[in-house]
Amino acid sequence: MSLTSAGAVAAKSLGVIANQISVASRNISGAGVMGVSVKRAKVAAGDDGVEFTGVERAANAALFRNLLSATASQAGETAIADSLARLDQTLNLSDPDNSRSPATMLTKLTSALQAYSASPANETAAQLALQAAQDLVSTLRDATAATQDERRQADASLASDVKSVNDLLGQFAALNGEIVSGTTAGADVTDALDRRDSVLAQLSTFIGVTTVTRSNNDMVIYADSGATLFETAPRRVTFQETPNLSPGVSGAAVYIDGVQATGAGAPLALRSGSLQALVRIRDELAPKFQTQLDEIARGLVVAFAEEDQSGNGEKPLPGLFVDPGVDDIPDASLIAGLAGRININANVDPARGGALTRLRDGGLSNNPDYIYNSEGAAGYSGRLLQLVDAASAPQSFDPAAGLGSASSLEAFAAASIGWLAAQRKQSDSATTYFDAIVSQSTQALSNATGVNLDDQMSQMLALENSYQASAKLLEAVNSLFDSLLSAVRA
Repeated sequence: MSLTSAGAVAAKSLGVIANQISVASRNISGAGVMGVSVKRAKVAAGDDGVEFTGVERAANAALFRNLLSATASQAGETAIADSLARLDQTLNLSDPDNSRSPATMLTKLTSALQAYSASPANETAAQLALQAAQDLVSTLRDATAATQDERRQADASLASDVKSVNDLLGQFAALNGEIVSGTTAGADVTDALDRRDSVLAQLSTFIGVTTVTRSNNDMVIYADSGATLFETAPRRVTFQETPNLSPGVSGAAVYIDGVQATGAGAPLALRSGSLQALVRIRDELAPKFQTQLDEIARGLVVAFAEEDQSGNGEKPLPGLFVDPGVDDIPDASLIAGLAGRININANVDPARGGALTRLRDGGLSNNPDYIYNSEGAAGYSGRLLQLVDAASAPQSFDPAAGLGSASSLEAFAAASIGWLAAQRKQSDSATTYFDAIVSQSTQALSNATGVNLDDQMSQMLALENSYQASAKLLEAVNSLFDSLLSAVRA
């Protein structure tokens, strides 16, 4: 090899090593940064030594796809678990000794009525029974308020999440355009690819996504339902928030490019991510629990109704519990929102001009034919004993509540809380599972594509040694040239 060739090889080697050092420096600066993949300098052998041909990044499509799927499932289950936990907290179900569930409050009412029946003339016992009934009404109202608040919160979160989805799709469009044009021009787009993957990871928390990569690193995004979210340009995701959600009122659906993507009848229904979970909370879980609360309230009106005592066979009338403004006993069908407005009959409440003794004697409808203790005996307990048995008497319930069509009121109330507990346990288990999957997928992807600081520092040291060796070679060639020129001049 001539001195000229040796000098050219040494000079080119210095350039290649300098580029490799630059790539290693980028890796070191990105160590520990979420979403940053390790970059590698591409080197190829040429006619006169090695050549630097560009930069590539470490990638693992299968692991990244698993992470996107797990992230979507985790986000959805977390949203449901958080919502159910708030309902649980409202009713204090996690503390059985201080639970405010309808089942617990109904049991306390039955116990108070039992104590009152043992001392029918005891005004304190009567007050305690009335207070227990009022506590039960308050529980139903509070549970209704909390349930409807969960629906409204889910609806508002849907509007916020849809906006975030559109913003992320806009960011993705800009990055995808940069990557396609950069790839076409032969530029280094590895950092842009990392940022695009980061946008995809964020997007997957809202909607489960799958991707297809085309020529020049162009990417297409599909929702897990098959709907196109991005192809050359982002598709518009739309949603109209419902300002006044109330029992029995349905919320709006989410649309992708004008096609319904959530709710009943959606041809391309989303399967994972927070959007579908929030719709499930708003339109399925919370309404189901509200239906159960409404049926408990209706069951109270029916169970504690008063019968005609005159023998004329008149229809039953509302007794201790009433649906304000309604004078009839409801049939065995759902009355939407009843749990939020059920009240104690004013005729038994001294604070509203009523008389406590009417709880013992009957006649809460102001109709004398419905008085059980017609003689006004202070020791009369017949009606109170009927009220004690009322909660355990069989009656019909609307199948829409999902707890059967025939049961006692106390069994139905207990089944409702059991249903809520089962839903929460299922969601908590799913959340724990997907938390573990996301953690494992993240770690596996990091191990496969992330920056290992120790490796990069070792590589940097090796490159520096190589650079010094190439520099010494170039220095030796220059020295020989100097010697040769000196000899020629002499």
